Amino acid sequence: MERSDAILERLLHLHPREIDLSLDRIESLMGDLGHPERRLPPVIHVAGTNGKGSTTAFMRAMLEADGRRVHVYTSPHLVRFHERIRLGAEGGGRFIDEDELADALLAVEKVNGGRPITQFEITTAAAFDVFARHPADVLLLEVGLGGRLDATNVVPSPLATVITAISIDHEKFLGDTLTGIATEKAGILKRGRPAIIAPQAEAALAVIEDIADLCHAPLFVANRDWVAHAERGRLVYQDEDGLLDLPSPRLVGRHQYTNAGTAIATLRRAGLKVPTAAIEAGLAAVEWPARLQRLTTGALVERAPAAAELWLDGGHNPGAGVVIAEAVADLEERAPRPLYLIAGMLNTKDPVGFFRPFAGLVRRMYAVPVPHSAAARDPVELATIAAEVGLPTAVASNVGEAIDAIAMEADGNEPPRILICGSLYLAGAVLAENGTPPA
Repeated sequence: MERSDAILERLLHLHPREIDLSLDRIESLMGDLGHPERRLPPVIHVAGTNGKGSTTAFMRAMLEADGRRVHVYTSPHLVRFHERIRLGAEGGGRFIDEDELADALLAVEKVNGGRPITQFEITTAAAFDVFARHPADVLLLEVGLGGRLDATNVVPSPLATVITAISIDHEKFLGDTLTGIATEKAGILKRGRPAIIAPQAEAALAVIEDIADLCHAPLFVANRDWVAHAERGRLVYQDEDGLLDLPSPRLVGRHQYTNAGTAIATLRRAGLKVPTAAIEAGLAAVEWPARLQRLTTGALVERAPAAAELWLDGGHNPGAGVVIAEAVADLEERAPRPLYLIAGMLNTKDPVGFFRPFAGLVRRMYAVPVPHSAAARDPVELATIAAEVGLPTAVASNVGEAIDAIAMEADGNEPPRILICGSLYLAGAVLAENGTPPA
């Protein structure tokens, strides 16, 4: 049988542009497939700039702790495409296996008949076809890019919609203003369906409220209709249905209290009646790789200095820079160590906005290339930009070489804290090289 990676490579050539936001092509394909988007389990549709994946991971962990079967669709993947399609089952879920993925891609490719369509659109169609054929209690559906014209937005009537924190990213496709981006994200709101809104900048929230009024979508807004915050090492959540005093989330960083709160608010507003015990179990069990993930085993960990901490985060925009820097500052306050960054970025991202929050926190930043990416920013250029916002910098040819350089610099001194960051593509390459891919 033809392997999925070969099929995916072929699908790239069905459209001259990798990204071309539109619903026309996928709506036509959905019709030819017999409308699988109308036969899905109840859908929770998640948009936003930062926090989509973590919020989705919290919801999955809580629902699975309650014994629910949960399908999940996320993007991009870190190591293998199969990570994008998670099939729910009793006792937990699994990534789609190779034979099932290849069969689904081939079937949808045949129905499409060579018509122009982006790879994301045709793979989303394949995912919907698979999800429709596998029984589950909930489908957690993450937007690929934007919302209004994203291929996932063919779902006609989701159980609920969610908008996590909005900031500037993907300017080429969504515009370079917060209000314009918020307009695209709010395009997933549906008439009569509850919309759970994470904390937003005032301008973004105003846009969301206007669009919600136009489409008659009831809003459930953070810090107005629900609140979630850290208190003495616990997560306190409150809405009109009462207060929950919960354990802290397993995922690291203050922002994860907000993401966990958004997940809880969504499950409650969607009427899924997840008991408190399952919420607590989900907070303790949740996993979401490459989001302030502590690497404790593997080839790169063994290469690091003795007793060093090795952390990995795929964040790559200014909003992510703020919350990641805040999280490592909290780590520094609790357990001081010299902080080193190893960073690679794509040339479509804003390195100034990403690195500025790290000024004053970092001993040195080592710029590295992003492997296997034609859009990778040159490490020398990246180091120059980081230096302009106050970070001491150096250049390395790869992550391993940067770890070696940090080991030499830290030799005989306190074990360092090393954060690899700046790109999900870099994060995926690191997990593959370390031998610890998502499971």
